[in-house]
This record gives sequence, structure tokens and C-alpha cells, in this order.
Amino acid sequence: MMSKDKKQVYIKEMTKQLDASEAVIVTHYQGLTMKQLDDLRSKMREHGIQFKITKNRITKLALENTKCKELSDLFKGPTAVAFSEDAITSAKILTNFSKENANLKILGGIMGKDILDLAGVQNVATLPTLDEARAKIVGILSSPAQKIASILLAPASKIAILALAKSKK
Repeated sequence: MMSKDKKQVYIKEMTKQLDASEAVIVTHYQGLTMKQLDDLRSKMREHGIQFKITKNRITKLALENTKCKELSDLFKGPTAVAFSEDAITSAKILTNFSKENANLKILGGIMGKDILDLAGVQNVATLPTLDEARAKIVGILSSPAQKIASILLAPASKIAILALAKSKK
């Protein structure tokens, strides 16, 4: 049993985490072993994501004064929450883990100001991460530059053949 002071500290910490996080994803973890929970936590920690088992009644009190107050109905049963600055990465990790471990059930969450249900979280998980998106953009931008460089570096005979072929069209 938590003392009143510990409850107040818990509420303040949860309120601060809920407001500071860009993404909050709520899950049920019933049936997962401690080893599975530790494995999930370590995967999430690698990406700066915190996965925390919550106390529902007190967490609902913390939710009241945050942007996440609409998530209050999700806090029933054995609940754990992922707090992160990167919604896509946390959604990917949780979605992949729930595919491998049927006992982890994603209930929903919030990304920025948008409330997400299970389908919304799964849709977010399919989006490319920031690094993946940057790599695609660099690939798209560098492709024309590589073609120009290869033409300029080609022997003069190949350039003449290319010019002849273009003139015949």
C-alpha cells in the first residue's frame, strides 16, 4: 500500500511524464513473464523510450490535468505505458513485440494531440522513422547527381554515341 506522500509524488511524476512525452501508448501486459517484460524494456531503452507499469487509479488522477486525459478509459486491468519522443519507433517496437508475444495487447495512445486506437498505433508503426525518411530523401536527391557525374566522367566516345542517339530521336 502506498502512503499518501508517495501517491502525491507518483501523481506529480506521471503528470510530468505525460505532458513531456510526444507519444504515449497504453498496453495490457497480463501473461508476460518478467524475462519478456525485461526484454521489452531493454529494446525500448535502446531508443530512449520508457516502458512503465502503472497504478490505474492513481494514474487516472494524473491524467486529469494533462493532454492525455482522453486515455483515462484505457486504464483498466494490468496496464503499462510507453512514454517517448518518437511515436513511430515506440509503435514499431510495441507492434513487433505484440506479434511475437500475444500477451502484450496494445490498447491505444496519443501522438502529439491525436488520440490513437489500436489501428492508429499499427498505422503509425508502418511509417518510416526519421532516419529512414532521411535516407530515402538522400537516395532520391543523389540519384540524378550520380547520373550527371557518370556522363561527365565517361570517355568522349561514349558521350559522342549518346549525343548521336539523342539527335536521331
